[in-house]
Amino acid sequence: MNKSLIVFFITISFPFYAQVKVKDTITRRANIGYEQKANTVTYKAETPPLIPIAGAPKPSYSYLWELGDGQYSKEAEPKHVYKNKGAYTTRLTVTNNYDNGKPPATRPKKVVVNDIEDPNYKDIASIADQNGLSIFKNCDPIPDQEMQVVVSYANLENYVTNGKLYLFYNEKQFKNNNFDLQEVRPYAGERAVKENNVVSADDIDNSNRYLASNDPLAFPKKYRETINETDLDSTLLAAKNSYAAVSILEIDDHNPGETRNVFYTFKTTPEMIKDTSATITMRSIYVPNRSFKNHKIKNLEMEIVTSHDPNKMGSNGSFMNYRLVRFKRVKFKTSFQNNGEGPARKIQLETDIPDMFDKTSLKIESMYPECPICPKGEVATTSCLDVIERETQIFFVFRNIYLPGSNQKNVKEIDSTKGFVKYSMKFNEDFHKIKTKSRTAIIFDKNEPIITNYATTRFTPGISIGAKAGYNFYTNLDQSKSYFIGATISPFKSYRYYGQAEFLNSFTSYNGASTVVDQINQSTGVVNLNRITTTVENKNINWEIPILFRYNLSTYFGVGAGFQVNMNISEEETQNIKTEVYEGTTDKFLLRTEYSSITTKNTSPELKSGLLLDFTAGFARIGPSLGARYVFNFDNDFNYIQLYAIWKF
Repeated sequence: MNKSLIVFFITISFPFYAQVKVKDTITRRANIGYEQKANTVTYKAETPPLIPIAGAPKPSYSYLWELGDGQYSKEAEPKHVYKNKGAYTTRLTVTNNYDNGKPPATRPKKVVVNDIEDPNYKDIASIADQNGLSIFKNCDPIPDQEMQVVVSYANLENYVTNGKLYLFYNEKQFKNNNFDLQEVRPYAGERAVKENNVVSADDIDNSNRYLASNDPLAFPKKYRETINETDLDSTLLAAKNSYAAVSILEIDDHNPGETRNVFYTFKTTPEMIKDTSATITMRSIYVPNRSFKNHKIKNLEMEIVTSHDPNKMGSNGSFMNYRLVRFKRVKFKTSFQNNGEGPARKIQLETDIPDMFDKTSLKIESMYPECPICPKGEVATTSCLDVIERETQIFFVFRNIYLPGSNQKNVKEIDSTKGFVKYSMKFNEDFHKIKTKSRTAIIFDKNEPIITNYATTRFTPGISIGAKAGYNFYTNLDQSKSYFIGATISPFKSYRYYGQAEFLNSFTSYNGASTVVDQINQSTGVVNLNRITTTVENKNINWEIPILFRYNLSTYFGVGAGFQVNMNISEEETQNIKTEVYEGTTDKFLLRTEYSSITTKNTSPELKSGLLLDFTAGFARIGPSLGARYVFNFDNDFNYIQLYAIWKF
């Protein structure tokens, strides 16, 4: 082949080759590396490169090491001293923050300890909550990804105990399950059990046959985190009513002062609620001694996210009942993380406040870094949280604080670089049933703002039942009388658009055409004029089923349009016959009058359908109102006007 042909072949072939897109089938992996000296092991993760997100802070990894002996660490390179000889399986979960890829997958690594040279064993992770129970997760849940939950519990008694540990998950307020429990890893001989007094993870479909207490008179109490609760029956009943699944472990030979950790692997379901500002929870209940009712309660709150972004905003107001929120405090939480190479001394959170919330009802629930509220009208000289109200915003300003940066030298604990503000507010006196969304601009010192996701609040549709009664005017029927009673169903107190279905039972009577016929009767040998007058009365019972699409123009006026089916379930026709007998062939002399009637019933229901237009005036969203409706029937020119009164509850 000559050179010109070769050049021509390359020139023609290269464009087609360049257009072929090769699918990346390589899974990102993080490998566990370690250095061992007898029973002292130093771990280090070999992680793939991070993929920055345009406009986001610098990406980073956070770690959760499960060290195979019941201990854990969140450090990037933990150093652990094993207490006993043996083989230990170490697991690592890596979370990619501000990264454009999926979390790296890892494989467990087995470490064998044959010699004990360093006797200075200590728990790397001590229980965070000194009340004896804590629960945390390695990351916020993303649909269709794995996450780890760690429950730590401590025996604070001065004797050996045999207890029980519950972890409730999958809140019933959501239509679909949010989590599938993949694995439970205890390290101190805890054993999984099932109880007939609470639904277990394997019995979700049959949960209706379980009670949360052996005491049938037990009643649920409002949940609260507490150090020592004594009414275990009520606590379990409340948890069972709130959650669809539970993992239960029995604990034996728990020494005084000993802290134990249990590791749970969950897979978030693809059907997990798509609201990325919704707050979901799990609940742990620790019973130190199975012979007593004393117990401790701890909730784990999580915000559903689409990426692992430590700077985010969430709310527990995702699915609120509009009937019950008048005095409810809706909670919001703004979380942040300093990803700088140095500490932050001032952090400003500029948070949008929707119009429906009363800013004067603001209550700071908790915060980190913990500090007092700044005094008004004074220059802050110590660490404090300044709360500044604007027309449509509230600024939360941490002043004179020290929040380390995740890239700061000698910072090993990633949680020390994170903070949050949790606050709550009530609704205004007059607020509508509408969805709201707000977000926060987070400013570290003098850096550019970081804008969070939107935190949304929305209401469940609810159900409003209405009573309706009125009168129908049939303009093409003679001497018609028609009244009805019925019921309506619609979403509760919708703001603008909504659908409405009705069932009406109407009673209608009208007169048909009258006829007069003169006949000469000679059957008796005498000639008589018989004048026969026939009148018709109709009585119907109708079922009407209108389906409307309505729109509230304001609080007091609404309009609607829709489709209606009308069925006669009872139709009765009575012919009243009056016969007047005259002498001779004229009506000059009346001899007598005879009366008779014939009644027929139609047992075959007749269906009619049509369109309707509707207008209401009064309390359009809830309460009493008056309405007018015009119905266009497709058949028999049976149009009519309807006037009615309605009361929605």
